Amino acid sequence: MEPMTANRADPDARADLVSYLDFHVEAGVDAALDEHPHDRFAEAEAAPRAPAARVDPAPDREPPPRRDTPSGQASPLDFRRELPSRDPPPREPARTYGNAAGAKPGEAADDARARAAQVTTLEELEALLRGFEGCGLRFTAKNLVFADGNPQARVMFVGEAPGADEDRIGKPFMGRSGQLLDRMMAAIGLDRSSAYISNVVPWRPPGNRNPTPQEISICRPFVERQIELANPDILVCLGAPATQTLTGTKDGILKARGRFYPYRLGDGREIRALATLHPAYLLRQPVQKRLAWRDFRMLKSALDGSAPGQ
Repeated sequence: MEPMTANRADPDARADLVSYLDFHVEAGVDAALDEHPHDRFAEAEAAPRAPAARVDPAPDREPPPRRDTPSGQASPLDFRRELPSRDPPPREPARTYGNAAGAKPGEAADDARARAAQVTTLEELEALLRGFEGCGLRFTAKNLVFADGNPQARVMFVGEAPGADEDRIGKPFMGRSGQLLDRMMAAIGLDRSSAYISNVVPWRPPGNRNPTPQEISICRPFVERQIELANPDILVCLGAPATQTLTGTKDGILKARGRFYPYRLGDGREIRALATLHPAYLLRQPVQKRLAWRDFRMLKSALDGSAPGQ
């Protein structure tokens, strides 16, 4: 690019030159070069380093006017002061977990377990979760997604985590997967008045990503206490994360589904937990609905008192 020259007597040409320099500054140019090489390191070492004199700012003094520049434009001599700072941004303070600042996920999980053990009703548990700050998902989600349905029902469904629709409404299984779950329950004579529905993690992960093991570990004491307080006859684990979290199995969901697992409550009582496919998975793999139908027929038989896993 050819350099521009300006006649000092021509204001328009000088304004063009200022605009030309501004363009290079905005493009990232921070040094001017000429046709002859310079050893900048040697110049820096040879230059004397005099201590900078401290000058107290005069509050009543007006700032000096810019040199011979059109109104609203910066002088080319001032462009270095307008460059962005290269200093690293300040570090954000550590996230606090519960009442312990900077606690590790394991400490947050212990704090969650201690708090969950103190509540005696589902209402108290929901209020506890609304004020709990030990899980970072709380700060990115719009709403707490605690539960829906009838807490006195004989069957309780537990999924993985809320999605965008659930986060917006504040209830689990409100989107397309929730509509499919409603149809699956209706096929065996259930609805939301005869079932209780919740998730392992009560806050939506950003971007609908899967919850991390640390997030599941922190939220697990709450869903376990929720199951104890609801006290269902049968627990239905929807999908691999819920099945692995609540039953302890390491099997994938296609191997674990269709089986009853023993689930031990905190007071020593034992109920049955049925593993099945998550409705969101069935929306992606409609051919697997036949397997889910077999599982729901097992659930229907268990509720009627004639299931093989009774």
